[in-house]
Amino acid sequence: MKDINVGLIGYKFMGKAHSNAFAMLPMFFDTQDRIVRKVICGRDQNMVSKAAVKFGFSESMTSWEELVKRDDIHVIDITAPSNFHKEPAIEAVENKKHVFCEKPLALNYKDAFMMYNAAKKAEVKNQIGFNYRFVPAIVLARKMIEQNKLGRIYHFRGAFLQDWIMDPDFPKVWRLDKSVAGSGALGDLGAHVIDLARYLVADINSVCAMAETFIKKRPAVQEMTGLSASKKDINAKMEKVDVDDAAIFMIKFTNGALGTIETTRFAGGHKNDMFFEINGEKGSIRFYFERMNELLYYNAEDEEGYMGFRLIQASEGIHPYMQSWWPAGHVIGYENTFVHEFYEFFQSISLGHNAKPDFYDGMKCCQVLDAVELSIKENCWVSVDSIK
Repeated sequence: MKDINVGLIGYKFMGKAHSNAFAMLPMFFDTQDRIVRKVICGRDQNMVSKAAVKFGFSESMTSWEELVKRDDIHVIDITAPSNFHKEPAIEAVENKKHVFCEKPLALNYKDAFMMYNAAKKAEVKNQIGFNYRFVPAIVLARKMIEQNKLGRIYHFRGAFLQDWIMDPDFPKVWRLDKSVAGSGALGDLGAHVIDLARYLVADINSVCAMAETFIKKRPAVQEMTGLSASKKDINAKMEKVDVDDAAIFMIKFTNGALGTIETTRFAGGHKNDMFFEINGEKGSIRFYFERMNELLYYNAEDEEGYMGFRLIQASEGIHPYMQSWWPAGHVIGYENTFVHEFYEFFQSISLGHNAKPDFYDGMKCCQVLDAVELSIKENCWVSVDSIK
């Protein structure tokens, strides 16, 4: 057993989620090697030093350029905002580090393509943080589709609904700044649903979209952590919001299925409501993340008079990953999805197989996002492969 030393870039919402996964992983899963929280990196020396203590890292530093060159670092984990993914990732793989990067992979398809090519050339392990792929119920849904329990797929309808910026007095955080985030609800929330559509159904052929920014200006931000923030003062300068608050688009899949995806931060009462339903010739499946241990399954071949959606409680040892957690019915939560994805990532390093979802999946998602944005701009159907 050898040590795999991790260098983490970023220490806020996702930095905490990843650090928690590193701590939990060896407690519940048997890995070939030891995962060592070696260095955490951030711009603010005082804050990153505190984060190192809190998150269990041996060291802290402020220079990612130095971090990616250190011989004692084997993995670079990037949890910084979207505009800070490309350069650290490319520098890291060129220094032969394995790289885990949060989604979306980059601000646009062009940058994502560069990251994918750099990682492929370096022949290092790379994975993107589409953690919803690692929900046991969703892995079960994939298995059921592979076993042909739904038959030919006709429809995918997905949505990711939140409401945390509905107050017009909520400040302009980085997720509302196009230069940092790339897009609004589309890239932040839609990236997850696009990836699940590709994971469960097929690649996306073309899209037709619309979007809206409901609050055009917001107060300048003073401080932000996760999804909370405070404005500078009562007379804070108003700044233009240049990303979407909501986006809706239609999809044509390469296998002939049709789909729709809706993303918004203006759905009152929905805190983190990611939903999808898939309809096929033999049945349907339905999933709600706010009830993440459950999968609803309709079998069109059931006896007449007894048809209907049945609830599968995906918490038994027979279900994906659940053998490592608790007895049947003792459910898991959001944080466990990160444990699962890092288990797969570190196993790929130890055993030499490819990690999934990888930078290719992140690149394809960015290609779809760019196609959606072009469709919004041109008000027409756009072929995903036309994005170069």
